[in-house]
Amino acid sequence: MEQLGNLEELVLLAVCSLGEDAYGVSVHRLLEEQAGRRSTLGAIHTTLYRLQDKGFLESAMGGATNQRGGRRKRLFRATGAGIEALRASRDVRTSFWDQIPALRASWIPG
Repeated sequence: MEQLGNLEELVLLAVCSLGEDAYGVSVHRLLEEQAGRRSTLGAIHTTLYRLQDKGFLESAMGGATNQRGGRRKRLFRATGAGIEALRASRDVRTSFWDQIPALRASWIPG
């Protein structure tokens, strides 16, 4: 399975976290609030489409709203492959964290 880049992982996590309200602006806002990650909206859109091209996301057009001047927004959601990619990424990170002696309860600095 293809590994996720750091921004890809964060964007995919944000999409999963946002549920039915996952679109470019909401993902961008969440990454700034939760991860302190400052990115351009263009970078977020590029990452969303790249994840879609990889089969990790799918999208559909939402309804038009007056707040958006009658424009529709593209809503994203994770696919099964996207969830599996997140699990694989978590497993790799956990494996490394588990190997750090200072984080093991049995290790006491002397």
